Amino acid sequence: MKNSFQNLNKAFDNKIRLGIMSVLSVNSRASFNQLKEVLEVTDGNLASHIKSLETAGYIAVIKRFKNRKPNTSYEITPEGAEAFENHLKALEEILKQL
Repeated sequence: MKNSFQNLNKAFDNKIRLGIMSVLSVNSRASFNQLKEVLEVTDGNLASHIKSLETAGYIAVIKRFKNRKPNTSYEITPEGAEAFENHLKALEEILKQL
């Protein structure tokens, strides 16, 4: 069981980061406001967790204009998808051993 816990990714220990990755793993892209609404978090809290995942290379930031207004959205990177999948597999292994 000890090995299974070692396979967990510390980047996903926080429920907000786990939530961000969950949303992005089932949607090709999500806006800041969509993530904020789904996860029910403040702007600052969400921004700090997004920055953490971006720094790790797990999500990409897409900035563009929509009706002449800036629009920021996020998508999971291939590295992020692989890391998240491995994290979920480790969780499954832990649950199987209980």
